[in-house]
Amino acid sequence: MAYETILVEHRDPIAFVRFNRPDKLNAMNSKMKDEIIIPALGELEGDEAVRVVILTGAGDKAFVAGADINEFKGRTAQDQWDLYHRPFLYDAVDKFAKPLIAMINGYCLGGGCELALACDIRVASDRASIGQPEINIGIIPGGGGSQRLPRLVGHGKAMEMILTGDRIPAAEAHRIGLIDEVFPHEQLEAKTLEIANRIAAKSPAAVRLAKQAVKAAARMPLGEGLRYEQALFSLVFTTRDKEEGIAAFLEKRPPKWTGT
Repeated sequence: MAYETILVEHRDPIAFVRFNRPDKLNAMNSKMKDEIIIPALGELEGDEAVRVVILTGAGDKAFVAGADINEFKGRTAQDQWDLYHRPFLYDAVDKFAKPLIAMINGYCLGGGCELALACDIRVASDRASIGQPEINIGIIPGGGGSQRLPRLVGHGKAMEMILTGDRIPAAEAHRIGLIDEVFPHEQLEAKTLEIANRIAAKSPAAVRLAKQAVKAAARMPLGEGLRYEQALFSLVFTTRDKEEGIAAFLEKRPPKWTGT
């Protein structure tokens, strides 16, 4: 499928979704959001050959440098509220069933930071800078930044980042837990692919259920989360992959996963 604002590249079992407005530092406009939510993510979720998806920016300057601010001019409160009742990019990323890795190759600001926060794993170039600068233009995060950021970096650090609007370098983002890995810029894609391929080599059924279990930790009290984990652990015993994994271990051979 041809897209106007993104590029989708298959390197089975990995797929890349590249935000493709490099002349605008990949600023997120409505067209880009619409192309990612339903056509791209919908297609990739249904493609059994794809095990892991990597989100990144075209060019070498930006992941996503924020929203396209031109679209905010003249937008009313009712207009914005109505947009939240349409398919919402950040929810679509958060609920995507397969592992999503944000490969942050440059500026990751505002909506770009929120997009990365909704992913499962965040890796960054040592040239990247990350922040929630909405306060600088008189608005606040609206794509989940005020909720997901404190869960990763703690209340105080999230307050500091959101209330000052300051950017932080990748090394600092890694230190506070916002970024999981930082790599030299020229090694970023190769190192990200190493992580993606290690995940893709596991049982797709187990990966899917494990992701659900970990996601639940941010949404449920501990007792409820433990019961949910037990339910998913029991569910995995219904899969062919569980039987294959046990047999392969006992027979000292590589497993042959089917994802069922």
